[in-house]
Parts: sequence; structure tokens; C-alpha cells
Amino acid sequence: MKARRVVIALTAILLLSVALNLLLFVVARHYHLQLSTAPLDPLGLSFYPVASDLPPPAAAQLRVVFFGDSRAYDWPAPSGLEGFEFVNRGIGNQTTAQVLGRFDAHVAPLHPQIIVLQVGINDLKTIPLLPGQKASLVANCKANIVKLVERAVASDAAVVLTTVIPLGRVPLARSLFWSDDVAWAIEDLNAFLRTLEGRDVVILDTSAVLAGETGVVRQEFSRDLLHLQGAGYKALNKQLAVILETLESQIQGNGR
Repeated sequence: MKARRVVIALTAILLLSVALNLLLFVVARHYHLQLSTAPLDPLGLSFYPVASDLPPPAAAQLRVVFFGDSRAYDWPAPSGLEGFEFVNRGIGNQTTAQVLGRFDAHVAPLHPQIIVLQVGINDLKTIPLLPGQKASLVANCKANIVKLVERAVASDAAVVLTTVIPLGRVPLARSLFWSDDVAWAIEDLNAFLRTLEGRDVVILDTSAVLAGETGVVRQEFSRDLLHLQGAGYKALNKQLAVILETLESQIQGNGR
């Protein structure tokens, strides 16, 4: 009986080891592909067709562009809003510098009346690997978002600036390469983003919608550490719909 238990324990350890190594291989391959392909198109300009391939919206509709990283890319259009046309221009794993660098190619030619901007986590998630650069990473992230907002407003668009979506639970496989400094940086950046609210900039506070008492994304909304599942976006879209309807009234009242 004792020998059998030893065999079972050793088998379980072996299977766990194989599973962890497979997971590490998949993660390593994913990042290797990103590193290999990024120099070919560092801004991801080829990810979307040129603006001329997209017809203009109907005369009675306002064009809304989701812009940013994977969190923007995954964001579905709210349902039941007939006065809007939704276009997505998010790209996964992009930093604020990359998003800023492609604004003129992917957003400006579309002439949107409203831009929903979700960006920042891909800058901040590098902090555990570059701890000595934490201050500069956060500062550069803030500066790039300010430039994005300024460029959007200069293009005559209203901006729905979302705070950085809070984190889910840190999985065991990632815990060795993670730091609580990321959560601190998100809070610091979000506090800064709230100060940018103004005449043409509305803040959508994602933490107020998604986070539980501990500040982590509630389980029913979380897909993984960095991403939401459909229920999370459904909750965000309830708040976004209210914001869009308010902006619609303001834009129509201003004759924009």
C-alpha cells in the first residue's frame, strides 16, 4: 500500500511537471513570436485596412472608435444604440507609444466623433522585469496618454478615457515574474487619468464597475490576469451606453 502511494505521488508530480513545462513552452513561444514579428511592423500599421476601405457612417449616426490595446480590441459594441456606428482599432499587446504612433494611420482618417481609449497595461506590466525603470515607465505612460487625448481632441472628437482595467488574480505560473508594483502603478496612473476629465474628455472608471472589495476584478468578469470575459464588457457597456447617449445630445446640440 505504501509503495502504491509513492508511485501515485510520483506520477502526480511528473504530470504536474509536464503540465507546467508545457505551459512555459506555450508562453515562451507566444513571446518569441511577438519579439520576432514586432520589428517587421512595430506599430502594427498593417493590422487594419486603409481608411478608404471603410465607408462613411450613415448620416444620422455618430462614429465611435474603440482604440488601444487588447482590452480595446476585445471590447464589443454596446447593443441597442441605433444612433452610433462602432469601429474597432485595438491591437493586442501594444504599449502607449505604439498606440500613439498609429493614431494618424488608424483613427484620424476615420473622422470619429467619439473615441473610446483603453491603454496603459502593457507599459506597466513590464515593471517586474525592469524594476529600476518603474518611475520612468509610469511617467512615459502618462505623457503618451496625454498626447493621445490631445490628438483626439484636436481631431474634433470627444474622448471616453477609460481608467486602466484592474488586474485579475495572478496565476501561479506568472507569480515568479510578477510584482505588486504593477497594481500600485495602475492605481497611480488611474488617479492621474481622472485629472484629465474636461469639456471633451469623459472618464469611464473601470474599477468602479469591475473590481471587488480587494481591488481585483470580480471573478465573474475576469478571463485571466489581464483580460475580461464577456460579462465584464457587458457591465462596462452599461456605463458606456449612458456616456455615449449624453455625448450624443451634446454633439447634436453643438452641431458637430
